[in-house]
Amino acid sequence: MRILLTGGAGFIGFHAADALLARGHRVVSIDDLNPYYSPALKEARLAQLSGNPHFRFAKGDISVAGALESAAGDERFDVILHLAAQAGVRHALKDPAAYTRSNLVGHQNVLEFAHRHDGLAHLVYASSSSVYGNDTVPPFEEDARADRPVSYYGATKRSGELLSHSYAELFGLKQTGLRFFTVYGPWGRPDMAYWLFTDAILAGRAIPVFGEGKLRRDFTYIDDIVAALVRIVEQPFATDKSVPHRIYNLGNSHPESVLELIRAIEAATGKKAQIEQAEGPPGDVKETYADISRAKRDFGFAPDVPLAEGIRRFVAWFRTYRPD
Repeated sequence: MRILLTGGAGFIGFHAADALLARGHRVVSIDDLNPYYSPALKEARLAQLSGNPHFRFAKGDISVAGALESAAGDERFDVILHLAAQAGVRHALKDPAAYTRSNLVGHQNVLEFAHRHDGLAHLVYASSSSVYGNDTVPPFEEDARADRPVSYYGATKRSGELLSHSYAELFGLKQTGLRFFTVYGPWGRPDMAYWLFTDAILAGRAIPVFGEGKLRRDFTYIDDIVAALVRIVEQPFATDKSVPHRIYNLGNSHPESVLELIRAIEAATGKKAQIEQAEGPPGDVKETYADISRAKRDFGFAPDVPLAEGIRRFVAWFRTYRPD
């Protein structure tokens, strides 16, 4: 299978590419290596893939007209796996225009490229649990209205879902949208709490904790996410007479508090955290909690890595990437 992957130097994109290549697929990746967090980490991820003859990387920004066409060249693709996005809830308070460019303009560019790409069978794209905001009753079901996100990031991801639905309605473009719930693990993002806390605890620095550590997140280990991605790419939903657009939650369906996350890091590092209570910025939701019954029914999604084990694996990797 020939796959065009956007965001292939990102956390989930790198792991997805690695898994798809291991299964014999051809992967062409586009990423702009933007400096939202260290490009060196993104380049280190790409270095893990560069020796595979079925992998090709093209540097490019999906929000720029023609970037996808340049990356694709003369190659034709069966599937587009669209994971590129401007991530991070809090950074949107500083640079909302970056989210408009990547998550709206970039997403529309992907849709138009997919619509016009001969032979394309399926577009799989990343959304987020942030679309649910604070008003959805947990556990969050995909059919919830999700029309009051509390962050600009969440608003752009929900808008992307609506753009996708319109392309499915108008042109019959087959699409699967995936709402990720707090994905973590080795090669992760340095702006995420589990990375920041681990780095601080190992260095003996205090960590700021918002909301007395009572905020709850549906922490989902990267291997569970990638297993779902591979299955969806390889075995898309059967098209019927309805609009060919499906949305699925991909979460652990077991929310845990920030304090529980800290305890898991303490256990994995063997060091005690120094906690400082702090006031959180606007845009953070109180809880994320995925109802995964639809994903379980349609493609057997069954996450099985508990937080303590996932954090143990992350810390083991982190010590090699950033030794004490």
